Amino acid sequence: MAAYSYVYQVDYEPDINHALQALRQREFEAGRYNPAMPFPQSPFSALFSGSGRRCGSISAALAASGTDGTRSILDIDCVADEPDFSVAAPLTDEELEELMGTTQPSSLDARIALDEILFSLERGHCVYVVCYEDEQPSSILFAGMSYD
Repeated sequence: MAAYSYVYQVDYEPDINHALQALRQREFEAGRYNPAMPFPQSPFSALFSGSGRRCGSISAALAASGTDGTRSILDIDCVADEPDFSVAAPLTDEELEELMGTTQPSSLDARIALDEILFSLERGHCVYVVCYEDEQPSSILFAGMSYD
């Protein structure tokens, strides 16, 4: 099967991993993950209603999704400095400059570059971009590719 992309944007907080875990919990509770919703709506799935959680925990949802994965941010365990499976890694300053022309992109800059960002990702990988407004961090955009 083809891999599916997912994109989320949340309010900025300095602890990126905490923001990730809160996002994972939000999407789990809403049921926007496989198998509760076999093909969750994305990008920006928070705009779409979910079916409500169908599993007892995120771990149970991961187990129930099998090798397909959840096709959502639930597949991402933590934040890391380097890209890898099941982690969200930041784009490097060089990548930000190349894709968006700045190391402090706006939300609009990140959304415009989204196709290029997603195209560069391997299955099971996720990146994040801190977005700025008036030279201050304002949000975090998470973008990833599912396993299947």
